[in-house]
Amino acid sequence: QVQLVESGGGLVQPGGSLRLSCAASGSIFSIYTMGWYHQAPGKQRELVAGIASGGTANYADSVKGRFAISRDNAKNTMYLQMNSLEPEDTAVYYCNAHLHSINSGLNNYWGQGTQVTVSS
Repeated sequence: QVQLVESGGGLVQPGGSLRLSCAASGSIFSIYTMGWYHQAPGKQRELVAGIASGGTANYADSVKGRFAISRDNAKNTMYLQMNSLEPEDTAVYYCNAHLHSINSGLNNYWGQGTQVTVSS
């Protein structure tokens, strides 16, 4: 059974920083692309940043220059460093991974989400 577990969310003032982590565990053979998505109330879930297994990253225009995605392949862990946070960044942040598990083959997995609230 594969699990993705996010951590690091919370309440922060505008201009502040947070670092999210996503740890993948279980019978994993290989992880390909990983990504962070967010979903604000009443809105669709959308991509914030993605990263390939080799480290190539892409970002939503709204977070370019403020957020940085990274991964540690040895630990099956992905990070999102969020700086200069704005109230508009408030949302539930979800971890996503496209991976090959030993038992189930190639599938797409989601974490349970972590709340990020930017407010004074």
